Amino acid sequence: MESHGEETHYTKRVVLPSGKTIEVVYFNKDTDASQPDGAAPQAPEHIPAEPKQDLHICVECASELVYPVQWEEAGPTNWNVLLHCPNCDVYREGVFTQENVEAFDEELDRGNDALARDYKRLMRANMADEIERFVGALEADAILPEDF
Repeated sequence: MESHGEETHYTKRVVLPSGKTIEVVYFNKDTDASQPDGAAPQAPEHIPAEPKQDLHICVECASELVYPVQWEEAGPTNWNVLLHCPNCDVYREGVFTQENVEAFDEELDRGNDALARDYKRLMRANMADEIERFVGALEADAILPEDF
């Protein structure tokens, strides 16, 4: 009887740079006919990761505002990431380790927290200014019923 090959699969849990966890299912179809002379299947070649670096810092202008535009898995432990610097408008693509991408994600979270704090502080300052102007207008009798 002829063997048609056995289809096997395995799952891998992947943590995305956004913090979400997904399970990726990989399928292998083991067939003797696919490998000449009974050779073992070759593992797919993956691009090696670049050395560890601060991904939030632009390589051109040293701005600390670099953010990811696109990313995809590039092997079992690496990510292919497209980075953009809004300061000098440089795009850069590279393959980075999971460890490096996680450090980048933490830096992005810190930046997001700082942005949210600044936004809230600005919102309170604007509201306080509006209240002062409204109180001044009330005290000067500059607000009439027709204004509403």
